Amino acid sequence: MTQRTGRAVVLEEFAQPLRLREFPLPAAPDGGMIVACGYGGVCGTDLHLQQGHLDIPLPLVLGHEGLGVVRELGAGTHQDATGAPLAAGDTVMWASSIACGVCPPCRLHREPTLCERRRTYGVNRALTDGPELSGAWADHIVLQPGTTVVKVPDGTDPLAAMSLACAGPTVAHALYERRPVRLGETVVVQGSGPVGLAAAAFAQLAGAAKVVVIGGPAGRLDRAAAAGIGDVHLNIADTADTAEILHRARAAAGGDGADLVIECAGVPAAVGQGLTLARRGGSYLVIGQYTDAGDTLINPHQIVHRQLDVVGSWAFTGAHLVEYVRLLPALTSRFDLASLVTPFPLEQHTEALTAVGDGSVMKAVLTS
Repeated sequence: MTQRTGRAVVLEEFAQPLRLREFPLPAAPDGGMIVACGYGGVCGTDLHLQQGHLDIPLPLVLGHEGLGVVRELGAGTHQDATGAPLAAGDTVMWASSIACGVCPPCRLHREPTLCERRRTYGVNRALTDGPELSGAWADHIVLQPGTTVVKVPDGTDPLAAMSLACAGPTVAHALYERRPVRLGETVVVQGSGPVGLAAAAFAQLAGAAKVVVIGGPAGRLDRAAAAGIGDVHLNIADTADTAEILHRARAAAGGDGADLVIECAGVPAAVGQGLTLARRGGSYLVIGQYTDAGDTLINPHQIVHRQLDVVGSWAFTGAHLVEYVRLLPALTSRFDLASLVTPFPLEQHTEALTAVGDGSVMKAVLTS
């Protein structure tokens, strides 16, 4: 008999253990589909969600980044986002959010990433909203009409694709639209997690002359270097002399500072440091402060005296996921992305979340 149930990891209460539960598997909705989730990424945001740092409805199935195989297409669903034919058995990725299309950011400002009513798989789709299987930490997910779904290129290693499943589209938005990397520029990246490594790798693909990665701990930097990501790697996490690391970063970027500094650390104090790493007339691009981790002191004179362009970038849309998937052949031919991933069976979701929290893995991915 064909399986009509699915297992999923549910966040029932903040700061409490997650629970693996079973739910009925409905028919594919019109214009949507059922996907067998082989892979569900564990993002730093998931840790914040579990700890109650963001205002979300409970209970819900976690997981906003995934890759899987189409199991069933709903009526009227025949193409992916690029117009390619779509059929059961195809390997796909999907964008986590659906913008409403009618709020002021969507309708007037051409900024769907700022949609006031975004519905996001694994973040704000409560079990009571239905269907229950609306997150990627599951063996099946129900994708609603309006979801951006894109076929994964043949021959792509799923673990490689999942290494930057959320970070890649996030950086695609930042570097395509907010502040592109220009040929021959020197770039400093603050942070050596998935977002930082995506920023460094994309900068290299875009033609940066040199990319300096500041982060830590040492194991993360070693793994980045082994994967071919970044030209210079500086460990600021394991040193008491922060000023010396910042001096070395400026020197590595050419003495006067970098053309572009990209903040991906998510640590408020990094912003004040990063402003001093850009050359006069340079740019400071802030991606990492996705969760409100508090205030920090900055010296506004650094912005004026250096005549900096300071730019923020929030999340991504389905179009940015399409760009990431299109780039996967180029990314995987140049960088060993699969080496960044540590897979965990769905049953080991607690161990995976713990490993992300303590930094012992670069990227955890749940498999089913």
